[in-house]
Amino acid sequence: MTPLKSFPLSMSNAGMLVRVVSLAGGQGLDRRMTEMGINVGAELKICQREGAGIVVMRGETRFALGGGMAHRIMVTESAT
Repeated sequence: MTPLKSFPLSMSNAGMLVRVVSLAGGQGLDRRMTEMGINVGAELKICQREGAGIVVMRGETRFALGGGMAHRIMVTESAT
């Protein structure tokens, strides 16, 4: 089985289901994302893309992320 390739969250399309594989933004971003519940292993649904920004959903909670932040969150397409 070929391992899934990771890509920045900012490259996701609306409607995709992705899983976070790493946070590449330094200690401050890692802490902020973890406090929001977006951590390694979290499954996110891409709800909307607006310019560089992106709206994701984890469970019943929606988060709006800027393009810079979304570019530092590495994900793979979720198998489920």
